[in-house]
Amino acid sequence: MDLGLAGRSALITGASQGIGEGLAETFAEEGVNLHLTARRAEPMEALAARLRERHGVTVSVHPMDLTEEGAIEGLVEAVGDVDILVNNAGVIPGGDLQTIDQQAWRDGWELKVFGYIALCRLYYARMKAAGGGVIVNNIGNAGERYDAQYIAGTTGNASLMAFTRALGGPSLDDNIRVVGINPGPVDTDRIYKLLKRRALDWFGDESRYEELLDRYPLKRPAHVREITDTIAFLASDRAGYITGTIVTVDGGIASRSSII
Repeated sequence: MDLGLAGRSALITGASQGIGEGLAETFAEEGVNLHLTARRAEPMEALAARLRERHGVTVSVHPMDLTEEGAIEGLVEAVGDVDILVNNAGVIPGGDLQTIDQQAWRDGWELKVFGYIALCRLYYARMKAAGGGVIVNNIGNAGERYDAQYIAGTTGNASLMAFTRALGGPSLDDNIRVVGINPGPVDTDRIYKLLKRRALDWFGDESRYEELLDRYPLKRPAHVREITDTIAFLASDRAGYITGTIVTVDGGIASRSSII
């Protein structure tokens, strides 16, 4: 299926690893010119070189810490207008209400919650002036599958779901679509760190984390490509009537009564 994305431009945050890295590959295959940002320059530079060679697209790298004062505004000025914004940066720490103190909670939300909102605010205005665009917020199914052991993440994701729906509801009036995606467990380093922590809590032995994979649908996390292909579709004109909604890609976990 030709998604018709060739020649468009996209900014991807959190692009040095995991879903962000995978999405850069998927977009490049579709002919999208890329701006990549994350804290670590070296992996992004290697990724950019590979994508330029394989797919002939333009790739610009913007290493920075988006939680620093003025960083988001500086990024937007450096990148300029884009057709697609994908908010993907940030990891909110796991733990319950007593183990996540006030500072850790605020630090976790600074990038993923407030960073998403700030980039949406700046790029929505630019897209409106340019005649349209697409914003995709990578959120996570903890926003609909409430977990007291991931209370800061559950609360933050639920907030971003509400924000995405509120912003995206009327956004087609400005020829802008705002959508969210809620991955469940995905085959990245992060999910195995979470599984090891849960295995330690449940079994007293983090090396037993593989036993928890049996609780997942198909006994595995989602492949990265299953997430990035969905994002690419949502960013394309084939999803031109989709806005103000969240697409959940979690193997049905959020609809089950009990699963890790």
